[in-house]
Amino acid sequence: MNPAETPPPLAVVIRQLGHCYPGRRRQPPRKALDGLDLVIPAGRFFVLTGPNGSGKSTLFKILCGLTRPSTGSIHLLGHDLILDPQTARGGMGVVFQKPALDKHLTVEENLRIHADLHDIPPDLFRARLQAALPWSDLRDRLGERVETLSGGLARQAELVKVLLHEPALLLLDEPTAGLDPGGRLAFMATLQRLQKKRGVTILMTSHLFSEAEKADLVGILRHGKLLAMDHPTQLSQRLGAEILVIQGEGLEPVAQALSGDPGLTWQLHDHELRVQGQDLLQLMAELLKAHRERIHTLAIKQPTLEDFYIHLTGHALASDEEENR
Repeated sequence: MNPAETPPPLAVVIRQLGHCYPGRRRQPPRKALDGLDLVIPAGRFFVLTGPNGSGKSTLFKILCGLTRPSTGSIHLLGHDLILDPQTARGGMGVVFQKPALDKHLTVEENLRIHADLHDIPPDLFRARLQAALPWSDLRDRLGERVETLSGGLARQAELVKVLLHEPALLLLDEPTAGLDPGGRLAFMATLQRLQKKRGVTILMTSHLFSEAEKADLVGILRHGKLLAMDHPTQLSQRLGAEILVIQGEGLEPVAQALSGDPGLTWQLHDHELRVQGQDLLQLMAELLKAHRERIHTLAIKQPTLEDFYIHLTGHALASDEEENR
């Protein structure tokens, strides 16, 4: 950085955050967050991902003021959340995982109630509502009851609602939960457009790596610890340009055959062998010739965030989630 340049302001600064839940039925206390350090510059779209049970929901509850952490400090928009929670949360908007709209009221009625709670005058409410319509799909649906909307439109209505008081920091907890694939894509596209237009800082939790790949920054959480944080492309490219993925039965001899090549690195988990190195196309042909009976499928692919997670932990996301239940 040029010495004359000013570093970007920080929207979220979390230091050594820890939280334990008391044990039940003679079980020891469960550590949900373990010395978490997390810094998010203002104006970024940040997605915190990881398996169910990794601590994402606990962190979200703490940031929203629903749970007090056991240890550590949190500053939101420059304000101490522990010592001055009212000020820290004043510039924040929250979309919870479970819908927070009254389904029996119309979209506009729900929005007016939120505006009244934040003392937004009627003229200002109408102006902010009109400003929200171009980036949402609610222009012709304001008079309809929420229960008649699709899941994606209902999520958009919640997003319009929390933005009425113009928060600088937007927190979203698994906001696409329950949406079909098309609804998830549409909602994520809406978030991206909104973030670029308004410059709002977004902190979103998701267990879907496909959603995290659309962010400016992604953090991977596991067992309450932040394993990695960077732009999603930068994380994926740590594995190199390509990887060879082999699936089959009894792949141990195949992995053993790779051990003699210092130019290759590999990882065997259950019935899947992942290989990094050069000349993967030639290696594919050689392995098929020597171990055809053990190999069911094999493919060369561009690494994804999920590939990086498997490389980092040695576990597929699904197996980690099963372990955490």
